[in-house]
Amino acid sequence: MDQYDVFAHFYDAVNGEPEELISRILDYMRRYAPLAESVLELGCGTGAVLAGLGSGLELTGVDRSATMLDYALRRLPAARLVHGDITTLDLERRFDVVVCVFDTLNHVTTAEGWRRVMATAASHLAPGGIFIFDLNTVGRLRELSDNAAWVYDFDGHTLIMDVDFRNEPLAEWDIRIFENRGDSFRLHHEVIVELGLALEEVRELLATHFDILDQSDPLGARATDHSERAYFCLRRR
Repeated sequence: MDQYDVFAHFYDAVNGEPEELISRILDYMRRYAPLAESVLELGCGTGAVLAGLGSGLELTGVDRSATMLDYALRRLPAARLVHGDITTLDLERRFDVVVCVFDTLNHVTTAEGWRRVMATAASHLAPGGIFIFDLNTVGRLRELSDNAAWVYDFDGHTLIMDVDFRNEPLAEWDIRIFENRGDSFRLHHEVIVELGLALEEVRELLATHFDILDQSDPLGARATDHSERAYFCLRRR
């Protein structure tokens, strides 16, 4: 069972609708791929991002959690949804846009794994296609590690999340959800590991396949290792 099989039921309630992220992706597409007809999302989760891109696009999503894909199918009955590993994926076709967001890349816990994801993106892009991804920076992971645990109440349930980045470059996300079952609570507990890499190393990994079109923080400035998040838009060579 994949870790996110456990949390699929709670995922959308905790994260909400990713309106700002969808807006950013659509802006990149308008600027750099205005004629795009097809989109592949690596790590599509419950399909919230793909569903927000609107009609008129051929949508394909890949995720290693079968339960997440079950939720995605409810949102996207017309999309192609694939249960697979984004480091070894081969769909034997190409797309105009490839997307990998919600720090999916951080969930791949080796630099070689990141290299394989980037090769996957490149091999699934049409010539001149664009690759859009985001990531948690090392600065953001350090900040989360220094902060107290985050407590969030939703739909009668409670989430407690704590991040430990003392063993850089690996961050451990300790996640507990106390599910309210009326007369009792059920605990769901997972430790999810993320890899944090300096942006200079990320750019070196990208250089084999891509030219960088944009690299921004959430406010639109150039992303640094101290940014809350880094967004990249790349052109396949």
